[in-house]
Amino acid sequence: MKPEKVTEFYRRLRDLEPAPKTELKYINAYTLLVAVVLSAQATDVGVNKATGPLFKLVDTPEKMLKLGEKGLKDYIKTIGLFNAKAANVMALSKILVEQHGSQVPATREELEALPGVGRKTANVVLNVAFGQHTIAVDTHIFRVGNRTGLAPGKNPLEVEQKLEKVTPAEFKQHAHHWLILHGRYVCKARSPECWRCPVIDLCPFEPKTPPPEEQKKLKARAKAKAKADAKTPRATSVPKKPKKKK
Repeated sequence: MKPEKVTEFYRRLRDLEPAPKTELKYINAYTLLVAVVLSAQATDVGVNKATGPLFKLVDTPEKMLKLGEKGLKDYIKTIGLFNAKAANVMALSKILVEQHGSQVPATREELEALPGVGRKTANVVLNVAFGQHTIAVDTHIFRVGNRTGLAPGKNPLEVEQKLEKVTPAEFKQHAHHWLILHGRYVCKARSPECWRCPVIDLCPFEPKTPPPEEQKKLKARAKAKAKADAKTPRATSVPKKPKKKK
């Protein structure tokens, strides 16, 4: 995608949501870190349901350690992989207390050294908690980057690096949220809602998904055609007579 189109792409997303925010509920940098760790292979809605009651009781690593792993599991048992996630949360909480003065570190290297924290989680925390211009690439952003041609790549790291390169400085602070919201609610995986996409004319993806009304008409036509074809008798071939030998 050409630079002028990239700028226009982001400008339109910004016009729709000037100050986007993460949909994960959190109180401080620590609870944000915990929420993002829990959100791996889970929905934000599901995580919020579990952490709502949890964060009323626990908002520091000391309180988490006091709650204990078994107590934590009782709160997050509705989240996928909760056993492994509970173990990671307890381990990273212990490290924060012992090595970081109970504070969440503000560097990628220190964050990725924590149990259960990968590059994507670190990028989210750096961006949301510390205002750094990082872009965390999840499945939604990976799809948007490739489908729109904004930042095509074979893996999340490639997409992230290309986004870092092509995204104008004025949009980098909120790029992550604009792209994830666009992928989550408009540029969906199975059936992208192209008819209401604000960047439809900038996107090379084909075929564009038509509006629901048109989809109904197309399905009705296809159904009618299939019905008509079923009534049409098939031509039967007449077997050829064998040639007589001379």
